[in-house]
Amino acid sequence: MTAQTFETDFWKDNGLRKTWEEIVPGEPRKTIPYTLTLEAIHKYCRVVGDNHPLYFDEEYAASSPYKGLIAPPTIHILLMFACTPADDWMRSPGTVNAGQSWSYNIPARPGDTIRLEARALDKFIKKDRLFVVHDNVFFNQHNQVICSGRGQTIRPA
Repeated sequence: MTAQTFETDFWKDNGLRKTWEEIVPGEPRKTIPYTLTLEAIHKYCRVVGDNHPLYFDEEYAASSPYKGLIAPPTIHILLMFACTPADDWMRSPGTVNAGQSWSYNIPARPGDTIRLEARALDKFIKKDRLFVVHDNVFFNQHNQVICSGRGQTIRPA
């Protein structure tokens, strides 16, 4: 089995992305399932400097209330990109995060197949800036909500 990868060239497919004018509130965004590997969890943890044994030590994690290895709650940052195709409007170069709020339900685990349901909720112009309000809900293969969030982005003109 080969490791899954996701596109990191944000200029690729830029011409296929919806402009701010084309974003329709309520319309679901295209998403793709992603299988979360232990390797991806470990890489993410190392990058953010979180070496908690719940993410690395199987014996420690097995004796915890989680009964096994888990991903840190902030893994949704990796999942946001892993579950969206390169032509998704959220990946537009120049997009600025204008704030977000997340709720965490259950931990993601190595081997989980993650599904994202995402959509724009609203869009508006404020001080000549193009805003989009959006929500995102991540599910595991058992249709359990891992986490959900709502945010605003400032879109490129």
